[in-house]
Amino acid sequence: MSGRIRHVSHEVTLENVTARHVAAVRDRRPWTELGPKLIPLLDRVYVAVRAGQVVQPGQNLFIFRDGSDDEVTVEIGVEIASPLRAVDGIVSTTTLAGEVARTLHTGPYSGLRDAHQAVRRFIREHGRRHANVWWEVYGHWQNDPAKLETEVFHAVLPA
Repeated sequence: MSGRIRHVSHEVTLENVTARHVAAVRDRRPWTELGPKLIPLLDRVYVAVRAGQVVQPGQNLFIFRDGSDDEVTVEIGVEIASPLRAVDGIVSTTTLAGEVARTLHTGPYSGLRDAHQAVRRFIREHGRRHANVWWEVYGHWQNDPAKLETEVFHAVLPA
């Protein structure tokens, strides 16, 4: 089932995507340790980038897997062209390929919760089931928070 629905300021679409390769730090964290507490994980990836251990970095990606009521597995990193061999705690991972519900969030990162809620609502309203894997792809940095762009993807199970 394909569809498109607009929630507040988030237009959500159902799409098929290919997997993206990511150089990331993986950790299991309580929900209370997300937000700004994830940036130090991304900093670890950029240490490897600057040291030449990770090449061809692209956009920053935050992947969330196996979320429970208490915690979630996070993979925080940068998009890369192809898989890499693990080095200094940096692992090679991928986003899922297949069907996703997607939206583009424009504005401060503090508004990402609304984007995720809109996507989850879309999945429910279309009678689909969430695959318990979702990710954020961050656009280029903007000094004006109103111009920040973040793509939000939630994998859905086959119909």
